[in-house]
Order: sequence, then C-alpha cells, then structure tokens
Amino acid sequence: MSIHAILTDIEGVVGPLRFLEETLAPYARERLGSFIVAHAEDEEIEEALEEAGRLMGGFSLRPAEAEALLLRWMKQGRKPTPLKIIQGRIWQEGYQAGAFKGEIYPDTEPSLGAWKAAGIRLFTFSSSSELAQKLWLTSADADAAGMFEGFFDTRVGQKVEEEAYKAIVQQIGLSPAEILVLSENEDELDAAKAAGLATTRIVREGDGGGRHPVAADFASLALA
Repeated sequence: MSIHAILTDIEGVVGPLRFLEETLAPYARERLGSFIVAHAEDEEIEEALEEAGRLMGGFSLRPAEAEALLLRWMKQGRKPTPLKIIQGRIWQEGYQAGAFKGEIYPDTEPSLGAWKAAGIRLFTFSSSSELAQKLWLTSADADAAGMFEGFFDTRVGQKVEEEAYKAIVQQIGLSPAEILVLSENEDELDAAKAAGLATTRIVREGDGGGRHPVAADFASLALA
C-alpha cells in the first residue's frame, strides 16, 4: 500500500534537537517561576496548573509548588500536557522578544514541498505543544509551517503509546498502513508500528540500524 500521509516529529527530524536542548529548554527553565506568578489568572495557564495538580492526586498547587513540580518533570524528561502548554507560552514570549528563532534542516522545506506537490498529506506529532511547534516552524524563515495540514501534540497521547497513534489515524481518516511516521526515537516508532503505521527512523546524527527502516535525512527518504 502506498504512503498517502506523513506524520513527522519536529525535534531531531525537522529541526535540530540541540535547539530544544540548548536554547528552548534552558529558557523555559529559567522563567518558569516568574511566568507562573505573572500568568496565574490567565485561563489557559490556570487550567494547566489545575491539571498538573490533578495529575499529582488532586492537589491545589501554590506557585512555588507548581514551579518545583514542573522543574522536576523537566529534569526527569517527563512530558505531561500541562508542562508542554506552559513551556509553549514561555517560548512564545521568547520568540516575540527576538531572543531566538527556530532552526530547521536545509532539506526540510524542499522535501516537504515535493511531498505535498505529490499529493501526500503532511502532519506533525511532537511532545511540544501545537503552539510551540508552529512557533518553531514559522520563526525559521521558511514556509514549512504552512505545508502541514495538522499538528498533533500530547493532548492526543504520549508519543510512546500505541493508542496515541490509533487516535491520530482516526483523525486523519486513512488506513494505518497509508501513514508513514518519521522519528529519531525507536520507542516512538515501536508504538506507531504496533498501531499498524509505516515507520522510518531519521538518523541525522550517529549510526543507523535498529528495528526500523532508516534514512539519513528527508532528501534520502524513499517513499516508493
């Protein structure tokens, strides 16, 4: 069965992972406390903090407690939706202030354009919020963001969960085998494969191999 849609990660696939690790993550970490205090009555942030409290057993978190919890989640590499919503809003302020702009690989935009021109539908699936994904792409001096039909994030589930991919398949409206998942993370690809989707590991740095087909970048990806 041919591929009719591509579901790609952002970090390490569309753009370099180091941009997240060396720029975005430290920026959010340094500003979490002050942002929570300044935006505690913002409806979206209030709801995110309430959800964080529910995840911890129904507690109502004071600002200092919320900051400590979110910092702990970041340190542990956890990716719950409340954290991702708040990170995205902090990064939005950074983008707007000109503190940084997104980075994408040189082959990303031409490859996306070629796939779209061939009639392949394009989607993202990232642990970063939909807002954060769009900010990364639109700030990168490219038209990449406009090529995607939809942006999926942790609201649909975690990327290592089979059920998240099943939910995405339902929303896209194709059979699983018609959707190709691109990620650098084999655990994520395992979950996608378990849900019946096609998979390819994008290995822009390091060695190939592993449990899934491998491509060095978008330009070398064969969709036949």
